[in-house]
Amino acid sequence: MSDKTETEQKNDATPQAAAAPKNEAPDLTVQDLQALKSIIDVASSRGAFKPNEMTAVGSVYTKLETFLKAVASQQTN
Repeated sequence: MSDKTETEQKNDATPQAAAAPKNEAPDLTVQDLQALKSIIDVASSRGAFKPNEMTAVGSVYTKLETFLKAVASQQTN
């Protein structure tokens, strides 16, 4: 007879590879950031943000826009 609970028995049957997540680098590209900028534009135009949220959204949007312009100027040089 086994002293293990049903959950412990199921855990023993799980492959070890599934238990440990892979340490891969994040996959975020300039195109992803451009898409985020477009998403903010669309959401803003549709009134998705409350007035008290606009300052935070605008601040992030400005940082994102500045970053994308800097990347674009580096790629042209």
